[in-house]
Formats: sequence, C-alpha cells, structure tokens
Amino acid sequence: MSDPLYIFNKSQSEIVVESLLAPSNFRSSMPTQQLQSLRVFVATWNVGGKSPHSGLDLDALLHVHSEYDIYVLGFQEIVPLNAGNVLVLGDNEPAAKWLAMINQSLNKSSPSSSSSSGGRLGPKTPSFGAGSMFFAKPSLKKISESFRTDCRRKLKICNCSSFSEEIAKKYGRESCFRCPESLVNQTGLLSDDDEEEEDEDEDDDDEDGGGNVASLVSNQMMMKYGLVASKQMVGIFLTVWMRKELIQHVTHLRISSVTRGIMGCLGNKGCIAVSLQLYKTSFCFICSHLASGEREGDERRRNSDVIEILKNTTFPRICRTSFTRVPDRITKHDRVIWLGDLNYRIALSYSETKTLLDKNAWDTLLNKDQLKIERDAGRVFKGWHEGKIFFAPTYKYSYNSDAYAGDTTKEKKNKRRTPAWCDRILWHGDGIRQLSYVRGESRFSDHRPVCAVFVVNVEVCEGKTGTRRQ
Repeated sequence: MSDPLYIFNKSQSEIVVESLLAPSNFRSSMPTQQLQSLRVFVATWNVGGKSPHSGLDLDALLHVHSEYDIYVLGFQEIVPLNAGNVLVLGDNEPAAKWLAMINQSLNKSSPSSSSSSGGRLGPKTPSFGAGSMFFAKPSLKKISESFRTDCRRKLKICNCSSFSEEIAKKYGRESCFRCPESLVNQTGLLSDDDEEEEDEDEDDDDEDGGGNVASLVSNQMMMKYGLVASKQMVGIFLTVWMRKELIQHVTHLRISSVTRGIMGCLGNKGCIAVSLQLYKTSFCFICSHLASGEREGDERRRNSDVIEILKNTTFPRICRTSFTRVPDRITKHDRVIWLGDLNYRIALSYSETKTLLDKNAWDTLLNKDQLKIERDAGRVFKGWHEGKIFFAPTYKYSYNSDAYAGDTTKEKKNKRRTPAWCDRILWHGDGIRQLSYVRGESRFSDHRPVCAVFVVNVEVCEGKTGTRRQ
C-alpha cells in the first residue's frame, strides 16, 4: 500500500497546502538562501575542420590541474564546412572523438593512483566497436551516455510545483521553496518527448547487454566530472561538464539552436545555446560561429547574426505551473556566457596591422577592433561585458606554425588574412566575475584557442545542498 501521506484527493490537497502556507509553519520550515561561489572554465576553439588525433593533448588547454567546478567548451568547424556536411547528413564522428578526449583529460586518475597504475586514466574511456576509439566509428549518442553521471531525463526535470506556486503568490517570488523531492517524478512534470527519449535509451541498453551496463556504472562511479549537455550543429559543437556532485542539482536543462548560414537558414553559421538551472540560479551558455569576411561592411552582417540569435533563441517551457522564474530567452537568465568565433576583424590593412603587431602596440590595435567599435557605438552586445585583451590576435595562423598566414613567401597571397581577434568570450548578468582571459598556444588549427575563468555566485537553499534527486 502506498504511503498515505502522498495520496491526495482535492480536500486533502487543500488542507496540506493551507497547512504549509500557515505563517508560523512557513517561517519555521522555509530554507534560507545562501550564495555559493563556483569556478567556471570556458574555452572556444575553431579547429579548422580537422578531426582530433590520438596524440593531441588537451590537458594544457583545459588547465586540468586547477580542477574547476564547471567546464563550458565550444568548438567551431569540427567538420569541414563543405556542401556534404552543410546540406546533407552531418558527420558526428569528430564530435564523439572530442568528447572522448575531453573525458580523458577531465577524468584522469588522482596523482597517487596514476603513479601506481603507470599513469593510466582512472575511469576507462569506453570503446564502441572493434579497434581503437580513434579508428573505429564511435557513436556520439552512446559516448555521450557513457560520460553522463545522471540520465538526461533527470536533468530536464521541472521541480516547480503547485505548492511553490501557492507560496510564491503569498510570500513573493524570492521565497525559497521546492516540492518534496519524492514527489518530483509523480507530478507529470516530464514531457512526452522526454519519456520517448528515455525509452529509446533503455532499448539501446538492452541491446548492449548486461556487461556493458555494469561497465558503464563502474566507469561513472570513478568519474570526477560528468557530461551535462552536448550538441552539434554542422561544425558548431558545445559541451558542458560539471563536478559529479553538482549535477544532482541541475534541472530545467534545455537546448536551442539558431541557423545563420547560407541564405540565413543553413547551419554552417549560427549558434547552439544551453539553458539550465543550478540550484536556484539560471545559466545560459551560447557557442556561436558568425559571418566571416574582412571586407568593409562585413561587421554589419556579424551584428545582424548577434541580433537574430538574441531574438530567435527560445527555450521550450517545461514547467507545468503558471508561476515560474525559469527563463525562455537568453538575456533573461541570471548568468550568461557567450563564446565562439565571432569573426570580428581589425579595421586596418594587412600591412598596417603587421606593423603594429611587430611593435606590440596592443592598445592601438584594440582601438581598431571591430567588436570594440561596434559595442562602443551601441550597435551590438549592449549591456554585455568582455575582459581586457592582453594576448595577440588568434587568427589566422599557418598550420603547425607560429607565423600568421601570409608571413612566409611560400604561401599564396590569397591565403593571407589580416590578423584578428576572431575568438572571444563575453558575459551578461550580475554575480559573475572574470579571473582570467588568455589564449592557448596549440598549433593544431589556424586559430588559437581562447580561454576564460569566471567566479559565479549561485543561490542555494540552506539544507538542500546535499539532497539527492530520487
């Protein structure tokens, strides 16, 4: 027989809500709000259509020894932007490889355990099919599942309830109240689509057999970081990882994408955006690849891309209550970070730019940076922030070289591009502070990666930080 506490008819429900709303009971039981500071590592990298090889080491790029709380990693051109990838079925094999390599770096074993195991990884990177991960054709879906410490269905849970709605109406929207954890899965808060996805996942597990399931459980037990979200749109790829103990507090996970490529409707340009709620604070992470070109006026096309992304990025409403603080637009989130190849150039000729670069005249160059000019004029990213740039332009380099394309006599003149700070990270909202803004020095691509570290404040309810979703 079910616990009678959770069997409600209409009259009993009203009695329970009234008792919860009684001022004396509410004041004594209502959790208090606290701020918790988390460190967020963000990186963006245009990898020039190249698939990663097994010798590529991401440890330095990801600053793995610092062990941040959240990792937000965005890539552009993970596949060549040719007609086959843009117009036909996209290739997700490179995305699967990037995920595997990120997992290898983030989930290395501790120094003590690695020394006893010859430096091998703690949680083993799963392989699907015969042969090595980098020679078999890995499935993006299966690899994503193996790196999750919580199933997607739980991350999408809406834990808003009729109880919190009544309390919010009576005591204001800042009241900190959540429905009993054991009721979350009984209130019909999941969409049909989520249930279908869960069924598909279960079918896949059945086909894999019990051995793989046991292996995945063991693998996940050893992981320090779990995959929260990953999404590919042609060459754009965004992935979010968190410390395993934080993931249980993620809800309202939603993903949206906007195409801004050929004819304004193809996915070779555009953005992927991830929305989630961590404790009581909403986050939005946007990875974009904007219009290219260094002709005069091309910056207006990039401005248009930003404006359309802000206007057209919407997140589905998954709450079943009429009163909710869960945002459906980018700038309505509490903390927002935008990263990507924004493609803004320096408004100078190649020779003028090179002369200033040779003199390390950073301030003069930055004053000619198109993104700075457009932001200062209020034409784009109004109300957004970017840290001071103290690094050299990140584009365009000759492959496997520290020389900008066009610097060597062997290269054709049509390959030359004026060096520019194409790769950028911006943020929006209060409660977020940037600690560093640097570039990496990998020669893998014609772009250098750009990284930033933030401290973000997250609202938590005292007494709820250790509660596990059921």
